[in-house]
Amino acid sequence: MPSAVQETTIEEQTTQSAEPRPTSRTLRYLTLAVTALLLLGVGWTAATLATGRTPGEESAEAGFARDMSRHHAQAVEMAMVAYAKGQDPAIRQLGYDIALTQQAQIGHMQRWLQEWNLLPTGSRPAMAWMPDGVGVDADGLMPGMATREEITRLHEAQGAEVDRLFIELMIKHHIGGVHMADGVLDASDRPEVVRLAEAMKAAQQKEINELRKLQQAAG
Repeated sequence: MPSAVQETTIEEQTTQSAEPRPTSRTLRYLTLAVTALLLLGVGWTAATLATGRTPGEESAEAGFARDMSRHHAQAVEMAMVAYAKGQDPAIRQLGYDIALTQQAQIGHMQRWLQEWNLLPTGSRPAMAWMPDGVGVDADGLMPGMATREEITRLHEAQGAEVDRLFIELMIKHHIGGVHMADGVLDASDRPEVVRLAEAMKAAQQKEINELRKLQQAAG
């Protein structure tokens, strides 16, 4: 007859096995992606030194790094909710991917600001650097960002409602992120900024397509 300790161990193993885990192949790809980003970061640092021109306080590059870091931070928060509470395994996996990628990109942008001897926050209003003049909305939110009430609903949702809200909010969020990436691509020729903005745009457009397919599948 199993002892109480053995029963507890079995129960713990069963509980642990029920938790969502990224596949080994996914983890391998994500590890390679992060490594590639870090290697690119070394190249971007070298490019920064080679140009001899450091972006200033009111530059588009500084504005983009600050605003996109904040924009990404909200995406990471939403993605972690989807990973932890989503019902569809595809949603949970996508949440994991988004959180990992965008957190790494925040690290790159914050490092730029350090290299440029600039603070993480600036004196200019959010989105003032955008070439097309699109600013924040009435709530002070950048394009695509969710309101605090929407974020609260996502945190409080359960089951399929988590999936539905996450898809809806992240599509809108990514569309806003692509718009911001286009803005800095129009305004900057710095190699490190252009590379990251292009990578962001490609990844977010791909994820928008994936989210829309999941949305259609869910009806």
